[in-house]
Amino acid sequence: MRRHTILSKGLAVLAALLLPLTATVAVPTGAYGATSVAFAAAWAPWTAYTAGTRVTYNGVDYECIQSHTSQPGWEPPNVPALWKPVTGGGTDTTAPSVPANLRSTGTTSSSVSLAWDAATDNVGVTGYDVYRGSTQVSTATGTTYTDSGLAASTSYTYTVRARDAAGNVSAASAAVTASTSGGTGAPGQPGTPNVTGSTSSSITLSWGASSGTVTGYRVYEGSTVRATVTGTSATIGSLSACTSHTYTVKAYNSVGESAASAQATGATTGCTGGGNKVLGYFVQWGVYQRGYHVKNIDTSGSAAKLTHINYAFGNVQNGQCAIGDSYADYDRFYQAGESVDGVADTWDTGALRGSFNQLRKLKKKYPNLKVLFSFGGWTWSGGFTQAAQNPTAFANSCYNLVEDPRWADVFDGIDIDWEYPNACGLTCDTSGAAAFKNVMSALRTRFGSGNLVTAAITADGTSGGKIDAADYGGAAQYVDWYNVMTYDYFGAWAAQGPTAPHSPLTSYSGIPTAGFYSDNAIQKLKSKGIPSSKLLLGIGFYGRGWTGVTQSAPGGTASGAAPGTYEQGIEDYKVLKTRCPATGTVAGTAYAYCGGQWWSYDTPGTIGGKMSYSKGQGLGGAFFWELSGDTTNGELITAMKSGLG
Repeated sequence: MRRHTILSKGLAVLAALLLPLTATVAVPTGAYGATSVAFAAAWAPWTAYTAGTRVTYNGVDYECIQSHTSQPGWEPPNVPALWKPVTGGGTDTTAPSVPANLRSTGTTSSSVSLAWDAATDNVGVTGYDVYRGSTQVSTATGTTYTDSGLAASTSYTYTVRARDAAGNVSAASAAVTASTSGGTGAPGQPGTPNVTGSTSSSITLSWGASSGTVTGYRVYEGSTVRATVTGTSATIGSLSACTSHTYTVKAYNSVGESAASAQATGATTGCTGGGNKVLGYFVQWGVYQRGYHVKNIDTSGSAAKLTHINYAFGNVQNGQCAIGDSYADYDRFYQAGESVDGVADTWDTGALRGSFNQLRKLKKKYPNLKVLFSFGGWTWSGGFTQAAQNPTAFANSCYNLVEDPRWADVFDGIDIDWEYPNACGLTCDTSGAAAFKNVMSALRTRFGSGNLVTAAITADGTSGGKIDAADYGGAAQYVDWYNVMTYDYFGAWAAQGPTAPHSPLTSYSGIPTAGFYSDNAIQKLKSKGIPSSKLLLGIGFYGRGWTGVTQSAPGGTASGAAPGTYEQGIEDYKVLKTRCPATGTVAGTAYAYCGGQWWSYDTPGTIGGKMSYSKGQGLGGAFFWELSGDTTNGELITAMKSGLG
């Protein structure tokens, strides 16, 4: 998990004559954040506003944080308990995601029925423009549409674009071709295939049925037919171990073949030489409310199992690497009882204190342990856009900070956690597809071969998703490895659900977003030429949950985020294991149902399965976010170490 969340202490209270408030109101975070909200044109008095509505007042965007009816004098700048400026400001210009899995769900002699997966957007999707060829035929409010008045025995090709409340329109979906009945036209395009299984010598696929008259389906690898079947699944055998393969599917009948489906990439297992890196993140803010210090890494037994620690986070400001929290990093005084070696810090001039000094002591006790300084994270990734404008200057600033004489012996390299290059996280980056490669190249040049250079990267392997947005394949030559953030696929930012595991290893029936699972990301990265040994599988030492749920199985509806100790909808494993024990597994991840709450998280058992996957795929090992979420005796890290060997 790459989050660095700075929590508010609360809001100012309005004067009693304005609006009596009886409770502190939680402030939504982020510029056009994860929650879909309405966007009003301009603030006006005597208007009812609901929490989440956004308005513009005097050229500044504000978000409503307490439902109310406005009155004169309650202009957004005057009432911070009701309105907050939207971080980043400005009119929303971010288009919705591309609608996925467009498919034909039925045909008649004069109509074609279509369906697609819902798109996502920062201010809410308001409709979908449906195109027949290059002609827009409708704007649908839902995710289905029936095009009628068509000619019989004719093939038609459709695409769909999502539209949001601010008027932004997504790119077109993958096209689907369907034929009306009443004749002998070619079948419609098959649905998007998914890899449903693999062995060391085979890959199994399944896909959605084509419309029209279908005799069978042909599975292609490039221009070569690898399988011919009458159903909607196939197993391609006689493959070499540990190899990646990309397939498309075409339906056929006596008239001809359909258009090719979207691509699906899978890999056989049986890789040899899987790595045993075990890397954990230590978060600097953990020394405050969480009370988790470097010494805890030792006393829990985790230090003996770790190969690497990423210290999170350094900031990125003005195109340069910068210290994130000087007090926690190198100034906090540690008493003897808090210290790794039992020796208290000193106030001598120039003496190193804080977590940096404790890491120095931990490395002395565990000489094989390596520590990297990680920069960016969810909150501080906005600075990478400026850094990418001059990668050499950025790399020089990072080297000077990491190799500062006061703590040069503490760090063995640098980790970049940019969320996300040429895509959107808390903020949006438009540096271009080459920006990430340019930054990593500059870092490798400056840090040289004697230091580690790594990066935490997206696990969005969907077609046209975040992996496709940047040149991760080209940048791989400059990094020692990538930490693939294979978690946070689903969570209570979708407040009404459906409930789903936040870290699914594989696909499963009913997954809310096709392609949102770990294996899909790993195979996508491999298909870009990245060696398996340079990929580390991500594990979350926390769960994500909903409340107001009435069913124990995944896919239930909810009323909102489940309560959490530090943030709604998220909780440490060490708490959940007893508060809401696991009741089942789905897609290689545990889930739990208790008291109307539904949580998903990894347990020692599911981690064992994921470590077997890492070894079978020949990955370099695994990493996790973050150390303080584990039990005091390190249950989860023990499972990782045991699974990797």
